[in-house]
Amino acid sequence: MIDVRRAGGRYRGGDPEAGIDTRHAFSFGPHYEPENLRFGAVIACNEERLAPGAGFGEHPHSHTEIVTWVIEGELTHRDSTGHETLVRAGDVQHLSAAAGVRHVERNDGPVPLAFLQMWLAPREPGGEPSYDIVRGIADSTPYAVPAAGAMLHVRRLAAGERTAVPDAPHVYAHVVRGEVALAGETLGAGDSARITGPEDLEAVGRTPAELLLWEMGR
Repeated sequence: MIDVRRAGGRYRGGDPEAGIDTRHAFSFGPHYEPENLRFGAVIACNEERLAPGAGFGEHPHSHTEIVTWVIEGELTHRDSTGHETLVRAGDVQHLSAAAGVRHVERNDGPVPLAFLQMWLAPREPGGEPSYDIVRGIADSTPYAVPAAGAMLHVRRLAAGERTAVPDAPHVYAHVVRGEVALAGETLGAGDSARITGPEDLEAVGRTPAELLLWEMGR
């Protein structure tokens, strides 16, 4: 089963006057959709755009695995575990909120920042918060989030290039840039697909494209 969601159907949030434009793929904050609370372990997939100097002040999280993928620009991250990092396109950042953590996310650069932030529900609550970043992750190196029973695959496709979609109970696919053909549909930047029980499924680059695939066991 494949459920395609278009970029234009996302709920718009953020604070435009403060230079923050957010597009939510799942039920979030005041936009409550009881039938759209999660898919597999994924509970949020937010497209964030921050103007130069804009950002989110210190705020708390708990019981959430937060994975960030920068599309363009540079993201300044600071958290209560003592980490301060500049996250760039191609890096995977993972903040495990566990029993509780606070963080700041800002665009301290001179150009607009766009990033994708994905929240996953852990299998067990509590624990100690932790932080990890992988610089310039390669296509052949999946990133594991064991606490959520999930694996992130990055696929950078040339036009006409094919890649296998993982055979897993749940796969969440998000097109970062370009166009991708998937199960008879063409997905553009910002589009996503929620795939249940895929078997021998392939994604094909219609144009040069960047694709994120979450492989989940539940």
